[in-house]
Amino acid sequence: MKKSIFTLLILTIINISCKTDKKNVNDEKVIINQTEVKTDTLTKHIKPFNPELPTIGLLMYNGVLQSEIIATSDVFAKPTEDGKQLFNVVSIAETKSPITTEEGMHFVPDYTFKNCPKLTALFVPSAYDMYAQVHNEKIVNFIKEKNKETEYVVSNCAGAQLIGKSGIADGFKIVTWIGGGEQLQKDYPNLKVQDENLVTFVEDGKFSSSNGNLASYISALKLLEKMTSSEHRKFVESYLYLDRLQNWNE
Repeated sequence: MKKSIFTLLILTIINISCKTDKKNVNDEKVIINQTEVKTDTLTKHIKPFNPELPTIGLLMYNGVLQSEIIATSDVFAKPTEDGKQLFNVVSIAETKSPITTEEGMHFVPDYTFKNCPKLTALFVPSAYDMYAQVHNEKIVNFIKEKNKETEYVVSNCAGAQLIGKSGIADGFKIVTWIGGGEQLQKDYPNLKVQDENLVTFVEDGKFSSSNGNLASYISALKLLEKMTSSEHRKFVESYLYLDRLQNWNE
């Protein structure tokens, strides 16, 4: 009888011990999970809007070529060699709803046409089908209004059609995507359309333009140099490893 009671007591102690160990393991998991939730890897990457800095505006809409958005942000969001922020880089769309790029990614705009801050430069990108954008009065009017305050307006690829529709660059040189120059000149005869087969980038007054896609890096880097220095442009190019791309050999 005594032996049975002793055995029962031992088993009870072992059972309690196991449960306690399991509870400790679960508690450790909770603590680890809580630590993971509290760890913030985003804050240090957020660049605060500084009203004292020039603001670069990236126009967005459904179907936009994302390379033309990324190229500009890539260039202007880079700091100086000593880590100083030089620009505010913001995206703008008609509404706050996420836009879907040609490539299928979803971008959430920082501002809408109604609350967009004052811009120093406006970049107008393209889509493969510009009909909806060219016939969207809100987009066209936004470009017209922002042209009144900006120091620079840049179009990439078929974004030149929106520039033409707005009329802000009548009498100025412009270039568009390879194969689109002839139609652009017919649609907007007041533009001085350059031969896109020979010209990759052109600047005329406050307006500049490129063939688009990866050539959008050219228009961004050209304006960056104008707004900063050739030294900073070279630093950004090295930051982006552009020399590796230029010298790439399969």
